[in-house]
Amino acid sequence: MAGKAGGSVFQRIEKKYMLSREQYEALLVRITPYMAADEYGLSKICNIYFDTETDELVRASNEKPLFKEKLRLRSYGTPRREDTVFVEIKRKYAGVVYKRRISLPLCEAEDYLLRGVRPEQDSQILREIDYFLAFYRPEPKLYLAYDRTAWYGRQDAQFRMTFDSNIRSRRERLSLELGDEAEPLYDFPYQLLEIKAAGAYPLWLTEALTGLCIYPVSFSKYGTIYRKEQAEKAVLREAAAAREESTQLAASDRLNSGCFDIGVGENTGGAGEWKADYTGCELINKKEKGNKSNVYQYN
Repeated sequence: MAGKAGGSVFQRIEKKYMLSREQYEALLVRITPYMAADEYGLSKICNIYFDTETDELVRASNEKPLFKEKLRLRSYGTPRREDTVFVEIKRKYAGVVYKRRISLPLCEAEDYLLRGVRPEQDSQILREIDYFLAFYRPEPKLYLAYDRTAWYGRQDAQFRMTFDSNIRSRRERLSLELGDEAEPLYDFPYQLLEIKAAGAYPLWLTEALTGLCIYPVSFSKYGTIYRKEQAEKAVLREAAAAREESTQLAASDRLNSGCFDIGVGENTGGAGEWKADYTGCELINKKEKGNKSNVYQYN
């Protein structure tokens, strides 16, 4: 079945906030007169993030540049091969987010992204994704899922607020159809609020956020997971270096205690006959003819 590579475009300002349980519950009370909950209730958002072999995209994103972009494959829930998923390019420039995406069956999306089999139908967004793939040569790097509740403005449906929790990821089994079993980000007791607006916030929301001491934060799910992994690798490297140093110190201690292997001098042919000065040492383990060292110990 040929996929309908139809696309959609979003341009908006997105800001993120970390909410404690108390802030979350209090904010829900304040937004209810102005916002309507999504009819699907709690949803499971599943993503495969693509990056270069050297993680160029996430590393650049963590440096907080003026412009950044990423590619992901997204589904709402765990899809089957024939279910619709979304191939998305998300760009951010000077604080404004531009998201462009096409919808395809999962099987066609994977054929396109992993095997270069282009969908039959054409579109401007598909050509943009073509360019991204040709330029970066990305590969699937991370499965990332979270649970989300979404709210929409009662008067402006484009004004959205989403609350994400239970952020989890894995580096293996990088397919959306393989379920959402993954490792939690860490002890994450917060709700991650994202406010998505085309312009200024309404006064009632500004007053609610200020009254509850809720302030914007810089937070990237993929970027945070990458930094966490790099920190864990650094700890392992430090532990390995410490073990190596400990081994070397132990060897040095043995040397200083007076027992060591001597590998200098030249064997003249007779067992134990060396052209070296071992004055003050006692031969405690004479090697056989042809070996390169004897073990001596200071008297």
